[in-house]
Amino acid sequence: MTQWQQQQRGLASLAAEEPGTSSAAIEAAADGLSELIYRVHQRLIRDLDSVQLGNLEPERARQAVEAAAKTLLGQESHAVVGELRDEVVAAVADEVLGYGPIDPLVRDASVSEVMVNAPNRVYFERDGVIYLSNVHFRNSDHILRIADRIVSPLGRRVDESSPMVDARLPDGSRVNIIIPPVAPDSPMITIRKFRTDRLTMEQLIQVGSLTEEWATFLDACVKARLNILISGGTGTGKTTLLNALSASIPERERIVTIEDPVELKLQQSHVGRLEARPPNLEGKNQVTQRDLFRNTLRMRPDRIIVGEVRGPEAFDMLNAMNTGHDGSLSTVHANSARDALARVGNMVLMAGLDLPERAIREQMASAVHLVVHIARLSDGVRRVIGISEITGMEGQTVTMQEIFRFQQRGVSTEGRIIGDFVATGIRPSFVDRFEVMGIYLPPEMFMGSRW
Repeated sequence: MTQWQQQQRGLASLAAEEPGTSSAAIEAAADGLSELIYRVHQRLIRDLDSVQLGNLEPERARQAVEAAAKTLLGQESHAVVGELRDEVVAAVADEVLGYGPIDPLVRDASVSEVMVNAPNRVYFERDGVIYLSNVHFRNSDHILRIADRIVSPLGRRVDESSPMVDARLPDGSRVNIIIPPVAPDSPMITIRKFRTDRLTMEQLIQVGSLTEEWATFLDACVKARLNILISGGTGTGKTTLLNALSASIPERERIVTIEDPVELKLQQSHVGRLEARPPNLEGKNQVTQRDLFRNTLRMRPDRIIVGEVRGPEAFDMLNAMNTGHDGSLSTVHANSARDALARVGNMVLMAGLDLPERAIREQMASAVHLVVHIARLSDGVRRVIGISEITGMEGQTVTMQEIFRFQQRGVSTEGRIIGDFVATGIRPSFVDRFEVMGIYLPPEMFMGSRW
């Protein structure tokens, strides 16, 4: 049995493995173990020197905590032995040094997201599918204590005066915490884990996110310095796709990235990374993405990559795209390619500039060349479902034409989406730009064939 399976069975199952054990007995065992972990944890807090512990390397600190926990556990209960004792000691160490009950989920490489909705409602995502775990907290105060453990080393706080926190963990993972009264039922913690590997376009093809022909087309678009906007919902893989696309940028070009928080892992060596900074505890010294954008233009970038455009910096991004910084890439939350343009337009209005809507749309039509829309379908697979070209203006409307689309045909008995990656038969207007740059794409790529 793997460590993950043991964690999923839970400490209660380990304590009540005898055949015929009732659910009430298992629940009582879980409560007893939870109380035992709490008592040992409280004694450790009193007995251990936290300053000396903080000066140790993480591995040595955990060894010291586990050794002390074993000693205290022997004093608290002689009945907890063997495998169960090891699990209790690990749980105590997680309480002292880690993220408490959710620490095993955070450490599990196969888990991409951890979501705490309530003390007994902890979910995790694996391979695009959300599951309810056996992990639980004692109560809401327990969640609050772990939330404070998470944000305190980051120089942030979460309390009634600051009930929402969005931050980046030391390993690059993103954490969002929201507590009462804003979350009336329970404090909530959401951790989106940072991938340590860099998915390549070849790997995205293997998992069915797109076809080799689409990847070839997007590679040509990046090399031809088209401005590309990647749109999609939360957790659809926008940043992953942007990272993969960045491999097509020539090494000789200088790239500057703007993020809030840092998530990109570009595959070039000449990259300058900038990260927005939230206000400090006094509400001062904030650095916004828009501030960074203005500074970026003084850094001689060949390409500007915005991890996610989400506010007034959209105006600066469009300006940069229109003033010699071709080849820019960015992502935006949207339900469709058309919605992506509407969102960018609304974010430009947030800049507080007295611009007519037609002027904003004209700027979008001339700045953005391509919108790549990605979605996570019901089988959990993240797929590029549309690639559209911005063609100009018609009256008050930004016009666009779909070049490729994913056409769903049904669902298999295993729940897998069945569909085709289809070319619509439309030849993009910028193909001539490819030819000028020495990039050749076969004409049949756009002839409405299926892959």
